[in-house]
Amino acid sequence: MVKAMTRGIAIVLCLVFLGGFEEPYVRKDRAFYEKRGEIVWEVPLEVKKIALTFDDGPYPETTDPILDLLKEYGAKATFFVLGNKVERYPETVKREIDEGHEVANHTFNHVYFKDAIKSMTIQEEIVSTDRLLMELTGRKPMLFRPPGGFYSEESIRIAKQLGYTTVLWSWHKDTNDWRSPGVGHIVRKVLNNTRNGDIVLLHDYIPGSSQTVEALKLILPGLKKQGFQIVTVSELLHDKAGAQMPIGL
Repeated sequence: MVKAMTRGIAIVLCLVFLGGFEEPYVRKDRAFYEKRGEIVWEVPLEVKKIALTFDDGPYPETTDPILDLLKEYGAKATFFVLGNKVERYPETVKREIDEGHEVANHTFNHVYFKDAIKSMTIQEEIVSTDRLLMELTGRKPMLFRPPGGFYSEESIRIAKQLGYTTVLWSWHKDTNDWRSPGVGHIVRKVLNNTRNGDIVLLHDYIPGSSQTVEALKLILPGLKKQGFQIVTVSELLHDKAGAQMPIGL
């Protein structure tokens, strides 16, 4: 019996050294990244708060009327800006900051982080916009959204290394407003089936389309009527962190 056990141990050791045993497969899906806190899709809360996010700006023709509406309804938003537009419209970014909104990183050139992209390109795209925003606002942006929602292990690693949390959006709150699907479609997508801590995807750069602006004229009062406070993504994250803090700390 002892010989048999010894033989069994020897076989196991041989398999280990020869690569016969592999690490258990880990499915790297949404649950995996959410558990590790590396990607945020939404921030479930007890309180009625929601975040509106705007991608691809700044673009004064659209961003300015959006800012006017946000001010009118006492709402705060998160703007995921492109570095090449920050260079062209710095005053619009300054206005976003001055009016209490959050400005976040959306790369410099709206590059999709697909499989073939090089690590150096990912880093350059994030760092270039990071530097611009630091110089312009004096604030280090903390949130990053990859264009098109494309991400990889490498993009997450680099963003994290640069001090960023990767933020996407609630799957049921993708308005597809960049396709100009109609004001009614955008409004319904935001106001129907709305949950605490949702992150809504909108755009403030859609050349030739005013649908997002027109939709906001209905969305903002509609959310207020439902009892929602419209806040930045960072405020949602702050509220979640506070809710999880043990009593007495």
